[in-house]
Amino acid sequence: MRALTVIPGQSGSLSVEDMPEPDDALGDVLVDGLAVGVCGTDHELADGSYGWAPDGSERLILGHEALGRVREAPSGSGFAAGDLIVGVVRMPDPVPCGACAHGEWDMCRNGRYTEHGIKQLHGFAAERWRVQSAHAVKLDPALETVGMLMEPTTIVAKAWEQVDRIGGRGWFEPRSVLVTGAGSIGLLAAMIGTQRGLDVHVLDRVTEGLKPDLVGDLGATYHSENVDQVIKSVEPDVVIEGTGATPVLGAVLANPKPYAITVLTGISDPGEQETLDLGTINRSTVLGNSAVVGSVNANLRHYRAAAEALAAADLGWLERLVTRRVPLEKFADAFAAQQDDVKVVLTIG
Repeated sequence: MRALTVIPGQSGSLSVEDMPEPDDALGDVLVDGLAVGVCGTDHELADGSYGWAPDGSERLILGHEALGRVREAPSGSGFAAGDLIVGVVRMPDPVPCGACAHGEWDMCRNGRYTEHGIKQLHGFAAERWRVQSAHAVKLDPALETVGMLMEPTTIVAKAWEQVDRIGGRGWFEPRSVLVTGAGSIGLLAAMIGTQRGLDVHVLDRVTEGLKPDLVGDLGATYHSENVDQVIKSVEPDVVIEGTGATPVLGAVLANPKPYAITVLTGISDPGEQETLDLGTINRSTVLGNSAVVGSVNANLRHYRAAAEALAAADLGWLERLVTRRVPLEKFADAFAAQQDDVKVVLTIG
């Protein structure tokens, strides 16, 4: 079968190869691949800066933002031939640690988890793949054109859960949220914010084009001015930081509203330097009872929450997030950034 692969750690190794059929041990559900989204992690894998191949394989099949159609599933699995399906990316570690043992594999504490398309498990950018029925979610058939947005939506579904759980330490009635970054993660975070009835603000460097339009069509407010200025103007109760850009991080951390919650979802490059006034950050965080939490990956309940959020969203708006659809064999085009890209998708089936 044809699949998009890399040799982990080797830049320039990205290629479509003939790979063996998926091993039955990977799961009881056999799936025909339809599409995968391309994200920053995939670019890091292609650059050779990240990733691990499965044992016994030189190459790793990429693709974790998946969408497929069930070909075969056992009775009682909850799936049937023809169902749209998304596989959960991370698998619990084999020990397992306490978190994995309690179904919180996104919070794995010993680092022995595996991840489809990233760490020791083949991904979903293939003509066929397998997944465990207990580790997958069925999608509404109406989401066939946008189902590959499921995985990035799980990331922000978890981020919003973190907001709720931390806010639950006491009285908490947030009214405003600032989302930094108008990529797919930021826009999906803003979408959920509007579904919650919040006053949503999105900050990005782009000043015109698709991103401001998408934010406006959510009923949210778009900003491209200085981040300090936006924070002081909006005074957000919640910040979901999706850029990982150190200047933005510095401004967000230095200007928290009392009792605010900041969720960091963007990942910074190691070695990036930014002058921070840690005294001010500490003082305002402590005296304001503010909270900062990192959030990455997702477990099964986040996938289910994401499926609900996508089903409740405007389908036309979601379809506009997918700015390019590229056939698998032309993968190089998908990995070449273009202006106004939000989510680039590789089509398989």
